[in-house]
Formats: sequence, structure tokens, C-alpha cells
Amino acid sequence: MSIIDPSQNQQARLQLIEQLKRKGIRNLAVLDVIAKIPRHKFLPTTNAIYAYEDHAQAIDCGQTISQPFVVALMTQALLESGTLENVLEIGTGSGYQTAILSQVCQHVYSVERIETLHQQAQVTLENLNINNIKLRHGDGTQGWPEHAPYDGIIVTAAAKEIPEALLEQLTIDGRLIIPVGRQYVQDLLLITNKAGSYVIKNLDSVVFVPLLPGIEKS
Repeated sequence: MSIIDPSQNQQARLQLIEQLKRKGIRNLAVLDVIAKIPRHKFLPTTNAIYAYEDHAQAIDCGQTISQPFVVALMTQALLESGTLENVLEIGTGSGYQTAILSQVCQHVYSVERIETLHQQAQVTLENLNINNIKLRHGDGTQGWPEHAPYDGIIVTAAAKEIPEALLEQLTIDGRLIIPVGRQYVQDLLLITNKAGSYVIKNLDSVVFVPLLPGIEKS
């Protein structure tokens, strides 16, 4: 993995970190990595000036890069049990959440159904010299069973119901974080695998793009 130089946009980054602290983000590792990862690199040029505002932003293919607070909240919840070895991300998107995970987890596997986004994220992450990740163009609803089980799974799109395939790919005490609900109102759920039974905690109300099956070619 690579620690990213935070020198660009330093004042805007520090202001963002203060906002995240006020909203309840307390994990120092999470705050540190959000301060260091250059979010502007994951946005289209026209939106890059808004990179360090605490808002979701549009990217290509009708998708979005998540609000920094939501990225921080999901990552913080994933890390509550300590450092994780294998983590799966469903919905690579721009690669921003992938980059955040790469700095706090040993190995990150990320699946994106839209080929254009998969290819763009691959280039961005390679340019940042982040090398403890593997990306796949595939159907995220099926997870990535070849590398399972996972200590943690983060889903960055909203499901109508929790995919059984993802539950099956968790380790014992593994954590799945997934938005579940209707199109414009979802609950961000933290689901912990307790030897085949599942403990569910509602973290927040969120709005994500829908989790869709299948793949989309360029």
C-alpha cells in the first residue's frame, strides 16, 4: 500500500476532517487516511473543485462517489473489531472507498459491474501506487467467492434485501455493511456473523444508487 502525499488542497482537507469529527468520526486511522487520500483524483475534472466538501458527487455512468462522512462511517464501523486482513468491496465506482480501505486493511478485493468504471478505477489506483488491491469486473451481488471468506464486506449500492451470497462469504465475527431499502431512503446496516446467526445494527439513514445484478460492458 502507499501513503498519499496530502500537500495539495491542505486547508480544504483539514476543514473536512474537522467536519467529520463533529459528526462523530473518532477512529484516528480513518481520519488520517481521509486526510491523505486525494479525493479530487477520483472525480471528473469538472467536479474536482468540490472534492473536499462533505457531499456526494457525480461521476461517470450515472453513478456517484459517496459523501466523505458516509465513507468514514462505513470504514469506522468495519474497523471496530480491529485491523482486518481480507476485505471485499461491492461497487468499486471511482475507486475512492477502495483507496481508503487499502490503507487500513491488509488485502482489498473490489467488484464493479460497470466496465467503464472498473477500467477508470484501475488506472486511478495504479497511478497512486496502491498495490494491495485486486479489482474485478463482475456481478457484485455474487461477491467474489474465490477469495472468501472475508473479515469485512462493504457494499456501496443499495439492496432491496441482503444478498445471501455475501452473508455466506463472511468469516465468523465478520462484518457486512450494506444500505438496504427503497430508492430514496435506506438504512445503513452493520451485520455481524455470529456463527451462522446475524446481529444487525442500524448505523444511519443514507441514499445510495441501487445494487443491480449482472454486468455492463463498455
